[in-house]
Amino acid sequence: MEWIRDLFAPYLRKQLTKRQGDDPSEAELEQAFRDLLPRTTATILVQEPFHDSVRFKGLARLRADEMGELLQDPMGFLQRTFGGGKFKVNFHEGWNFVATINFKPQGPPAWRELPAIEY
Repeated sequence: MEWIRDLFAPYLRKQLTKRQGDDPSEAELEQAFRDLLPRTTATILVQEPFHDSVRFKGLARLRADEMGELLQDPMGFLQRTFGGGKFKVNFHEGWNFVATINFKPQGPPAWRELPAIEY
């Protein structure tokens, strides 16, 4: 899960610096990550062609306790659950945006038949 800690690091560093006024130590960043992760949600979107442009279709919103497979093997999870495509995963802490990351697993786009979620 090192990839998610690295992804969250800029957000955590900014939050800790605001609170304490100086750069946080690695130990403080690690503790902040452990505190933050259970409070996050992940929204999974897929890029789909739309006329002469693209748009993002919302596929799922996961609470922290539902993110295990996504965090352990993001490409495998997306491919098994939604098929191939260009995916964007947005992480939030409540209303606060934490980070985003893109994935492009190969395979048939099983997501096309799934209903869109509001995001």
